[in-house]
Amino acid sequence: MIVLDSHCDTPSQLLRCRVMEVDNTYGHVDFPKLFRGGVDASFFAIFTPNTLSVPESTTLALRMLAATYDVIGRNGDIAALATDPSEIAANKAAGKVSIFLGMENGSPVGTDLALLRLYYRMGVRYLTLTHNGDNDICDSAAVGKRWNGLSPFGREVVAEMNRLGMIVDIAHCSDKTFWDCIEASKAPVVSTHSCCRALASHRRNLTDDMIKALADKGGVIQINFYPYFLSDRFALEAEKDGLAAEADAADKAFRANPSDPELTRRWHEAQDRLKTIWRPGVKEVVDHIDHAVSVGGIDAVGIGTDYDGIEVPPEGLEDISMLPKVFEEMRRRGYSEEDIAKVAGGNFIRVFETVRATALSLS
Repeated sequence: MIVLDSHCDTPSQLLRCRVMEVDNTYGHVDFPKLFRGGVDASFFAIFTPNTLSVPESTTLALRMLAATYDVIGRNGDIAALATDPSEIAANKAAGKVSIFLGMENGSPVGTDLALLRLYYRMGVRYLTLTHNGDNDICDSAAVGKRWNGLSPFGREVVAEMNRLGMIVDIAHCSDKTFWDCIEASKAPVVSTHSCCRALASHRRNLTDDMIKALADKGGVIQINFYPYFLSDRFALEAEKDGLAAEADAADKAFRANPSDPELTRRWHEAQDRLKTIWRPGVKEVVDHIDHAVSVGGIDAVGIGTDYDGIEVPPEGLEDISMLPKVFEEMRRRGYSEEDIAKVAGGNFIRVFETVRATALSLS
């Protein structure tokens, strides 16, 4: 089977001095871990926060794209930049992990479709329309007050993404934006890293109606490993002890000066303290897979870990090398090898191929 993780935030870690060639003690994704975890393809997310202006976010996106290209270029014997799902099998046969590019937050597009086309030419194959703030494209799950869903320009963005063959990602979108995308897109849409709101009430998770609509559209929900999205109990524990605020402050300081060893140490200590409270684990991840399958069917579910973008991982899933534990738990619960292969990567690849085929039909 092909194992594909549809979302990790490793490009931002490259700007924080991540060395991909070594097995990092702190850090969820590097090349040794990807190979130990049997990961064949990974979408590296080019993430920009909504707090930046369009020029600032564009500059940051270009820096992350450059850093990702550089690290792949230095490791051409074990990694390859990929832009089409057909490349995964050939790269796997050659002993290489396929690195795809996604863009998390449409702020670097501004209000210029030419920039969207440029990012596509640079290899970006999905766009998460926003992050934790409303932008020129749409409203976010975190705010949701500017457009009441997609903006008029956002509808142009969705249409152009369909024409290009770029996947529309509704993770981080408001509920109204989600429904607008379901209506506006001619191709399947995805959530590259979300969980089920029926099991954990976070606003970033999808309701059963949303999972069903995503499935009916031919899309997928890629289950996120962020403990906040997996369990309300974890959220209460982290907020109660003040650990969440401490970790957020340490992360911001570290991001501002990642070469400072003292700030690095504080960030690592904050991560360690979050690991001392109860965390959801493999069971809870597969509980969300089970629920999404029960609502949308086995063809509508995959995995988008959000590694390197989360302060603390689930218990027993401390980094990408431990991903096979999810498949082991699925086997224990009676999933067939065919069904596991669909969740491991087959479903997302099918959507990717459908989006590409839709583009050809529109050209």
